[in-house]
Amino acid sequence: MSISHAPPSSPEPDISDISEAHAEQGAALHLTPIVPTSARRTRVPRWLRRTTGPLLLLVLWQLLSATGVLTADVLASPGRIAQVGWDLIADGSLPGAIGTSLQRVAGGLLLGTVIGTGLALVSGLFRIGEDLVDAPVQMLRTVPFVGLIPLFIIWFGIGEAPKIAIITLGVTFPLYLNVYAGIRGVDAQLIEAGESLGLSRRGLVRHVVLPGALPGALTGLRYSLGIAWLALVFAEQVNADAGIGFLMVQARDFLRTDVIVVCLIVYAFLGLLADLVVRTLERLLLQWRPTFTGR
Repeated sequence: MSISHAPPSSPEPDISDISEAHAEQGAALHLTPIVPTSARRTRVPRWLRRTTGPLLLLVLWQLLSATGVLTADVLASPGRIAQVGWDLIADGSLPGAIGTSLQRVAGGLLLGTVIGTGLALVSGLFRIGEDLVDAPVQMLRTVPFVGLIPLFIIWFGIGEAPKIAIITLGVTFPLYLNVYAGIRGVDAQLIEAGESLGLSRRGLVRHVVLPGALPGALTGLRYSLGIAWLALVFAEQVNADAGIGFLMVQARDFLRTDVIVVCLIVYAFLGLLADLVVRTLERLLLQWRPTFTGR
């Protein structure tokens, strides 16, 4: 009779021994955390990056003026322009002109926003509105608003009315196009989802269409602000007795390029400030929309 001997069973490992072994291995291995490439870059403050370009341009301008490449009768140096700007502020000419120009832009922007947004709502929400409104607006949009200045002077005289009318006309069309495109660009699936939830037509417009068109409306407002300042420049060149454009006309008559540059810088800063206001509104009103902010 053969007796089979079972192989001796190996003793079960002790859990404490395994833990100690893993601890020793962990101590021996130095784990390096994975850091994204973007996080390893040296972070430069964004405000510094955004001001680098203008500062370099200013330094180049000063060098060209100091070396005589740019003469004073062609373009004054930054130091001269700063001195002239301070003089215009001290005697009250520049603050008064800025106040007058801001009133004109505000009036034209308000009227243009109401007209452009109202026409876009009528044309975007109703097919019959599109048939009646869109074609005339597209025709008027192709007419340069600067070419209408003589006609506005004949209609409204030489006071404030033609200036505000020019700004209104320049503001209306960008707002109309962007609000209309925003309304018609709302996803049809969102409309179907709203209808399946029992929303009425007014509820769809309020809760689905208008929020979906808001990004386009704010984009149109940014375009409109830029065109408003452009229209103001043309409006204040014709029969104006106050405003930034009036200062530019006087400077042109006396060949004062320094005053002209000061007025252009003021236009630029006012436009930049208006754009900053709209960008702030975008961040506040469009928090629900995730977007790519660059890397």
